[in-house]
Amino acid sequence: MSAVASPVLGGLGPAPADAYLSVRDLQVHFPTDDGLVRSVDGLSFDLARGKTLGIVGESGSGKSVTSLSIMGLHAKGTATIGGSIRLDGEELVGASSEHVRALRGKKMAMIFQDPLSAMHPFYTVGHQIIEAYRIHNKVSTKAAREHAIDMLARVGIPQAAQRVDDYPHQFSGGMRQRAMIAMALSCDPDLLIADEPTTALDVTVQAQILDLIRDLQRDFNAAVIIITHDLGVVAELADDILVMYAGRGVEYASATEVFEAPQHPYAWGLLASMPRMDRVRAERLRPIPGQPPSLIQVPPGCPFHPRCPYAATVGSACRTVRPPFALDTSGHYLACHLPPADRAQVWETEIKAML
Repeated sequence: MSAVASPVLGGLGPAPADAYLSVRDLQVHFPTDDGLVRSVDGLSFDLARGKTLGIVGESGSGKSVTSLSIMGLHAKGTATIGGSIRLDGEELVGASSEHVRALRGKKMAMIFQDPLSAMHPFYTVGHQIIEAYRIHNKVSTKAAREHAIDMLARVGIPQAAQRVDDYPHQFSGGMRQRAMIAMALSCDPDLLIADEPTTALDVTVQAQILDLIRDLQRDFNAAVIIITHDLGVVAELADDILVMYAGRGVEYASATEVFEAPQHPYAWGLLASMPRMDRVRAERLRPIPGQPPSLIQVPPGCPFHPRCPYAATVGSACRTVRPPFALDTSGHYLACHLPPADRAQVWETEIKAML
């Protein structure tokens, strides 16, 4: 991982004392023949043990790239990474790939979006859990196999002693996701990153997976990052929410605050486009107009301004000046030029009733 200069964007300041993971001004850029892809461009957040951070945004907002950067999984030479990623006080940006590899499994682990492609098709599920466990623990194959069976049973796979010798294609989608969780948790990691853990699963299976992650976090006291475009998922699990757009953070606050009093127009759009089952909606869902921007040609100023219905009320600043990601009078970290008084009026008169 090679370093790039990090812009001064304001923001979170020094990491709190209880932060197990602290990210500051993270930048992940990919050189291509068409230009420089700024997948992540100045991202900051903190996460403590026993807490869950939900990272939300549309496809292409940089969520998964962020998780792969933390895990050190970008192929060598493909990404230029700058800023800071500190895990338990240890800097990962610039660390050797061998050192980061040694941290994976024990200090941090990841549940991937597609377990069928993430798991090796030529090896049994049990073999893959055993291999991951023995890398970090000096135990016999027999003891590792017993541990693998125990982990499969803990994540709710029936007849674990028999299913441990099955191959990934012999598991259903929900079972593969459970097996992936068992593999990720086999070494009791301090940080667990779940990238779209419920995508393409039935609603009932989704609920079971979310309950499982919650229960296992309680048992292991892990710090958890849930990466998703589904606000219903983060509503179930997250203590704090980071809203991403075009590779940048646009809002960061407690989950309660983001759901009850969001401050950024993009967060309003996400909530307005989410179906609600707890109340009768007065009108149809409102999709956010337009498309996410190209990360090669991110719009100048606020990247959301071409889709923002309130950009015209601010004037040229939205089109020309990049808003800093900083603490707002509302108590949220925001990157928005819309004055607090105007946001409060829009929220009370337009958005609140619509949601």
